[in-house]
Amino acid sequence: MKLLDRIERHLKESHMSATRFGRRAVGDPRFVLDLRAGRRPRRRTIEKVENYLNLQ
Repeated sequence: MKLLDRIERHLKESHMSATRFGRRAVGDPRFVLDLRAGRRPRRRTIEKVENYLNLQ
């Protein structure tokens, strides 16, 4: 499953806003919005997001 798909599922299940997720996961409130617009995150950023999702 793609990273953005995992994030979108988490947002829906947790009723969390995209900006709150980005702020909590990687310290960037625009992170999810930028992903939706085509941003390609670095490996370290992907690892941060995956760690955050695995802890939830």
